[in-house]
This record gives sequence, C-alpha cells and structure tokens, in this order.
Amino acid sequence: MLAFHNVRKAFRATVAVDGLSLEVRRGEVLGLLGPNGAGKTTSVNLAVGLLAPDQGRVEFAGGSPQQAAVRRRMGVAPQSLAIYDELTGEENVQFFARMHGLRGAPLRQRSAQAIALVGLDDRRRQRAGTYSGGMKRRLNLAAAIAHEPELLILDEPTAGVDPQSRNAIFENIVALRARGVTVIYTTHYMEEAERLCDRVAIVDRGRLLALDTVRGLVAAHGGHSRLHAVTERGEHTIEADDPVAELNRLQASERLLRFELERPSLEAVFLNLTGRTLRD
Repeated sequence: MLAFHNVRKAFRATVAVDGLSLEVRRGEVLGLLGPNGAGKTTSVNLAVGLLAPDQGRVEFAGGSPQQAAVRRRMGVAPQSLAIYDELTGEENVQFFARMHGLRGAPLRQRSAQAIALVGLDDRRRQRAGTYSGGMKRRLNLAAAIAHEPELLILDEPTAGVDPQSRNAIFENIVALRARGVTVIYTTHYMEEAERLCDRVAIVDRGRLLALDTVRGLVAAHGGHSRLHAVTERGEHTIEADDPVAELNRLQASERLLRFELERPSLEAVFLNLTGRTLRD
C-alpha cells in the first residue's frame, strides 16, 4: 500500500530521515513508534506528499503522494487539530470532504456517516468551539475519513483525551480496519500499540530499528522475564527465559511466601532499542 525506498530527508545540517525503507501492507494497522526527534513527523509529511525526499522515493498504491489524484486516496488526522472552531461539526466535515472532490448527495451521505461513526451525530450542528477536547479529536477523525480513504494516517490521535473518547477512537479504528482501511498509527502510548496494531515499526534518528508484530518484537528485543520471589530465607530476583521453571526450582528448595513475575513488554523493547536517556 505504502512504501519508503531508502528515503533521506535533511533540514540543513539536521538529518530527519536517514535511509528509511519501510512497507505498509494493505488492510493492516501499522504502529509507528519513536522518541521525540526520531523522524516520525517528517516521515508522515513525506508519506502524504507535503515534503519531497532528498533521495530515495515514496510510493503509495503505485504512484507518488505528491500527485493530487494519489493524495485524495489518503486521509490524515494530524496531532494539531485540523478543525475550525467557528464552523459546526457538520460544516467542518463537509468542508474537508469538498476538498477531496465530494459534492451533492455523496457529500451529505458520507459526511453524515463519518459523524455518526465517531459518535457526534447529536452535536453535529453545534460549533466545534463548544466541543470538549475528546469531541474535537473525534471530529478530527471524522474529517479525515469522510471521503473514504484507502490509507488513514493518525498522528497521536488520543493525545489529551479522556478515557471514554480514547476508547471510542479505538473502536473507530477497529471498525475502519474491518472495512479494509489501511492505518498508520503514531503514538507514545505502548498499550495503544499493543492493543491496536498488527505490526509495529520502531524508528530513531530517522532509521528503522525494528519492524514486527508485538509478539515478535518482544521475543527478539524484550530481554528476559524477571522473577521476584520472597522465601523464608530472603528475597530473590532471577532473570530467565523460563521463569516458571526457576520458580519450581526455588519452591523445591525453599518455602515460598510470595512472588511476582515481570514479562518483557513492548515498552521494554522500545527502551532497549532507543535507550533510556531523556530526550528534549
């Protein structure tokens, strides 16, 4: 569906994307994870044709995202809300749908369907400026999907929203995937990637560090499981590939009082690959 072929993009002395090669499969939800300054936003801007690569190429459905006809097959919900507070929810969605060429009955029908999907039907005629933060995020999503894109790019779509709105956005993404929409999902929330994504790409300093399913990433880069146990003789912390076997061995020789098992997670993978140093 979307492919980066050895893409490089620099801004003067700063290399934002450095030899990135990546393929997004049709119909999947691909998570894009990386620390601040990893090149995620630049990669998104390259994907939608806002930027041209200095070298390499970006392909979407066999064409270039810099072509208007190709871009119409994409939808983008940016982290910075792309809505107008002075317009109603319905007017916002219809405005962006018109930008993609919709008119007449198809415009009204698809806009209404997008608004209903995100749960804003009863507020569609109220100004967006009166919406809560979570409602604005959902309206942002509706504006991105009204023209029925084949590829949907969501940049931090749950930033600053309440748990109810976050769960609603999750359900929307699952419903869109069921319709065959391909989704690129950038986030800093590991639990979101674990819950939603078919595969996860971890990038840093403009390079792809790893790409696999969550299970595959954890197996390859998560490290060992960690067993914390308290026996009559004291406390034990053991790292092992098979913590259950270690627990049985410990219990056979000492009286076990309590234990806790920590298994590798996507967060462990992320930190192991990108480091634990604070980023600005």
